[in-house]
Amino acid sequence: MAALVALLLLGLGVVGGIVSSPAGAQGNSCEDHGCVDVVAVNGLIDEIEADFIIDTLASARGSDGVVAVILQFDSRGAAVGDDRLDEVAAAIQGADVPVSIWIGPSGSDALGGAAELVQVADSSGIAPGASIGDVGHQRLSRAEFGDLFEGEKAAAMDRSFSGEEAAEQGLVTRFSPTIGDHIVQLDGVETETREEEGERRTVPLTTVRFSKLPLSTQLFHTVASPSVAYLLLTIGLGLLVFEFFTAGIGIAGVVGALFTVLGGYGLAELPHAQWALALFVLSFVAFAIDVQTGIPRAWTVIGMAMFVIASLFLMTEFKPTWIALGAGIAGIGISMFSGMPAMVRTRFATPTIGREWMIGEMGSATTTVDPEGTVTVLGALWRARVNRATPIQPGDRVRVVSIDGLVLEVEPEEGGAIDYREMRNRRRGGADGPSSEGGDDLPAEGGDRTADAAAPSDANGPSTAP
Repeated sequence: MAALVALLLLGLGVVGGIVSSPAGAQGNSCEDHGCVDVVAVNGLIDEIEADFIIDTLASARGSDGVVAVILQFDSRGAAVGDDRLDEVAAAIQGADVPVSIWIGPSGSDALGGAAELVQVADSSGIAPGASIGDVGHQRLSRAEFGDLFEGEKAAAMDRSFSGEEAAEQGLVTRFSPTIGDHIVQLDGVETETREEEGERRTVPLTTVRFSKLPLSTQLFHTVASPSVAYLLLTIGLGLLVFEFFTAGIGIAGVVGALFTVLGGYGLAELPHAQWALALFVLSFVAFAIDVQTGIPRAWTVIGMAMFVIASLFLMTEFKPTWIALGAGIAGIGISMFSGMPAMVRTRFATPTIGREWMIGEMGSATTTVDPEGTVTVLGALWRARVNRATPIQPGDRVRVVSIDGLVLEVEPEEGGAIDYREMRNRRRGGADGPSSEGGDDLPAEGGDRTADAAAPSDANGPSTAP
């Protein structure tokens, strides 16, 4: 199943690459009025986006009728190294055709390294509600590109500006509410004025071609976002812990391995703390210690503390959203304290192995145990069977006397009876029961069975044996 899904995604990626890449868009005629290529740059500028920008600009040729390339930005920064960011900026400055950057639509950003790339473009624009700034410090080489944030622009080092305010601050060339408004203001774009719905509008005669990352590479680019990488790694390791205690390799193991690999790839593309990553992995080792017993104890608490600390400090520059962090922490907490131990106990536990320590533990009945029901022991829910005739009522205290597979054998806190198996063995004169040579508790073979049948009834009420 996983292989079929992978092949399907690969096939869609190839088709998507042909349709959405600039090369695929070359089918549109640029002979009459030229072409403008609009390239979507979404998310952090990682290695994938860096390659996409450089390759797109390298393939744009004025001789092919391309009059300009517009990079449509919605990026909160650059996750590549300084040298790699210099390469992207050099590709923008050295392109064969003019390169313009439009920050839009509303709600889009160009922050950090993305804001620096805006400054090296031939022109730029911004939509209302979009923002630019929060540079922190200039990463592009001053020797090659100069000081990009001098004068009024210097305010963008510590804060962001949006819409017309960004244009007034000199961070963008013009205020362009829509991509269409930005296109018609570019040099080399042929336009005409038309009357549409009672209004006169300027529209481009130049062919506009839109492109974005192919689907096959868009997947990996999405994985390299902080929230997605964090959640994939969390879910993947959680599924692997669960699968480790199951028999054979199931779908949880395949999905867990895939998610872990994808999450690891995404994390490798982002700045992160190695010590926090080690703590992150160790937290699941701690969880596993208690998962194998089916009861959350000290190691689960230790693992949860490690997981929370690692989650908060794993990403150093680009943090997951609070929603992603909350979902990860809450999900792991619920799974490790309740869900996963219960599933392991119910489906995959083996009889009594690692459970002997539970004998003698106290708990309480959650349902009527007559003769079977459910009890809570050390905060976990178990199937239980009472070893006496009188039912145990909900809320009554019980004591674990033995374990039979996945079922706890319990007795009331007060007035515990003889184990039913011992009673059966006594009736049958089994080898496990006391022999006649050992005392007068039981009659010899062929003796009076009336006394034998009456023995347990002294503790449990009047005998009904014939």
